[in-house]
Amino acid sequence: MTPDPATTKGEEMEPELEAPAEVDLAELEPGAQAVTIAHPDLTPVLDVPVELAVEIGRTRMTIRETLAIAPGALIPLDRVAGEPVDLLVNGRRVARGEVVAIDEEFGLRVTEVVAPELRADAAS
Repeated sequence: MTPDPATTKGEEMEPELEAPAEVDLAELEPGAQAVTIAHPDLTPVLDVPVELAVEIGRTRMTIRETLAIAPGALIPLDRVAGEPVDLLVNGRRVARGEVVAIDEEFGLRVTEVVAPELRADAAS
């Protein structure tokens, strides 16, 4: 392989870059909002598994208190009895509801759905 005449003692010259093309952007009108797709085609993601969890409350404990948990222990949570519980999808709150018991199974009756634009901030 013959040496490139554009190089000197192992140093390569930087390639010339073309100047970016000028783009003419229209001014937004006052109060203009971004365009959103009302009903995107979700077909490609309908079979993607996600983790759903119903969170009835949280608490902070020391390691000592955690190791002392035994059958019959009562752990206080940061929620009041009867307060709505959160439905989390992949760790983000998407809805709230109330716990229901049907026969011997528990379920969640959804009472409120978090607005899509607020879901990014709903991970609390």
